[in-house]
Amino acid sequence: MLDRIFAAGVVGAGGAGFPTHVKYKTQAEVFIVNAIECEPLLRTDRYIVETYAPQIVEAALQIKAHLGAKRAVVAVKAHNASMVDALRRAVGEAEVEIYLSPSVYPAGDEQNLIYCITGRVVPTGGLPLDVGCVVSNAATVYQVYEALHGRPVTDKIVTIGGAVARPMTVCAPIGTALSDLLALAGGAVGDCVSIIGGPLMGRVAEHLDGEVVTKTTGGLLALPREVALLHRKEAELSREVKMARAVCCQCSMCTQMCPRNAMGLNVQPHKVMRALAAGSCALIGPEANGVWSCCDCGICTDFACNFGLHPSKMMQVYKGRMRESGVKPVKEVRHAPQGFENKRLPTSRLMGRLDLSRYDADAPFAGTAEVQRVQIPLKMHAGGPCKSVVSVGEAVQKGQLIARPEGLGANIHASIAGTVAAVTAQTIEIRT
Repeated sequence: MLDRIFAAGVVGAGGAGFPTHVKYKTQAEVFIVNAIECEPLLRTDRYIVETYAPQIVEAALQIKAHLGAKRAVVAVKAHNASMVDALRRAVGEAEVEIYLSPSVYPAGDEQNLIYCITGRVVPTGGLPLDVGCVVSNAATVYQVYEALHGRPVTDKIVTIGGAVARPMTVCAPIGTALSDLLALAGGAVGDCVSIIGGPLMGRVAEHLDGEVVTKTTGGLLALPREVALLHRKEAELSREVKMARAVCCQCSMCTQMCPRNAMGLNVQPHKVMRALAAGSCALIGPEANGVWSCCDCGICTDFACNFGLHPSKMMQVYKGRMRESGVKPVKEVRHAPQGFENKRLPTSRLMGRLDLSRYDADAPFAGTAEVQRVQIPLKMHAGGPCKSVVSVGEAVQKGQLIARPEGLGANIHASIAGTVAAVTAQTIEIRT
């Protein structure tokens, strides 16, 4: 099983990009298929589950058996009735559970999900395996199914949404220019900036030059420049430190709303705000270990803070400084979960606060994007870049191996049939 997954080049499609053949080289008690679709506006998991529920259930059972797990659970949001119906039909009498999550953010965070399904808390600095769990995104599990039938990863399901003429979900060959996908959706409406990924945890791209679909790309959103969310994402650090010093009243609302803190992981953004504002990281003292458990979901910045400050940015700065100083996380859960259910943030309220509700439109599947050129990155995964095994001028078929890892990594295959037009240390370009 692991050999087939490795051969197909499967990595964590939800964003992490960790090679799946390495992740599954273990034993576990619980295997969880994460089809929650944590970020607002995206529709990729919805399409995959509605369309390929039988394949996901079959793959989940095979992965469960491989891991020696006692449980296999597929997690979806309860309000997505079409997903739930498709899953129930596919599961039938099979030994696969369905976990129905409320529509809250960040329900798809794997540590959040593990706690909801098992009642166990992944310790600071730990992994799901520390509590006997393995979690994979729904797209990854479908790719495992394909891998077990000899089909490599060549395409990615992507949602194009936000302020576009025709929101849609498409199957895009890996290496497709994101500008081509934006054009396929009718282009941006008005003066917009792009977000690659989801609105909260995705990254802002002023221009899409050189940006392509990778194995972990889940969405492409166009948002008008005046949307408040963009101002939060683009804030300058030096200004934010000054604002923290001048404005932060230490109300601790950011900490009170933090889902990781509610699980007992001692994430306290208000103390990090205080420390950085005072110019001394030492002020947070023994509480610093909790910073490693911040998942950068953005609730503290995008919802909790009444002054428009950026605790999540400060958390990442503090984490970076600890890393530079050689500080490493210590595995711990500082206290029992407190008020977790009462602190779950309804996604509708979050979208309302961020002025995203008007973009929460259906994004129907529009088929496979037809492209004449792809530029495939040689690093789309944890580990080092792959090394090309093809040369300029060589004819390749879709699905043909074109690069392999030299250490930790995953195989890369041609996503379209054509001729290799260029090979660099970073990419392989193929043209039809």
